[in-house]
Amino acid sequence: MAELDLRVLRAVQDTVAVPGAVPVATALSHAGEHAAAWIGLGAVGFLVDPRRRREWAVATTAVVAAHGASVVLKRVARRHRPLDHHVHVRVGTPSRWSMPSSHATSTTAAAVAFAPLLPVPTWPLVPVMMASRLVLGVHYPTDVTAGAALGAVTTVVVRRVAAGLVERSG
Repeated sequence: MAELDLRVLRAVQDTVAVPGAVPVATALSHAGEHAAAWIGLGAVGFLVDPRRRREWAVATTAVVAAHGASVVLKRVARRHRPLDHHVHVRVGTPSRWSMPSSHATSTTAAAVAFAPLLPVPTWPLVPVMMASRLVLGVHYPTDVTAGAALGAVTTVVVRRVAAGLVERSG
């Protein structure tokens, strides 16, 4: 599996000929660091949409929980980021651990959690962020896949816990 992972990563990097792909991937990397853009979006939604404040709070909690889960799992998995002379690392990272991708985790959580609250489709964020991590050479395909799955599952769990708390209180 590790060899296939590396081959797919190399293939993605070898085919990155789209003008602007690396700068866009770099901008996404900075925006997604520590889930900052998604937490910021949730905070703005919470402030400007008082009718749906509870929904914004639950959605933002899902993003924070997903990001936190990814950070913990990185330290458990202890998988090193790609280290191959054919892989071009195009951005710095806060740690050497790669599994799961925190960017893919928090972006998927945001896409799922904010979908009912926003007037635009959020699902396109997920494959774009996943691809950006490969373009930048900081994750293997299985890292971003695991991150996306973790983000989706975490959001479902947070929603269920929040719904259970409302049922018990009301």
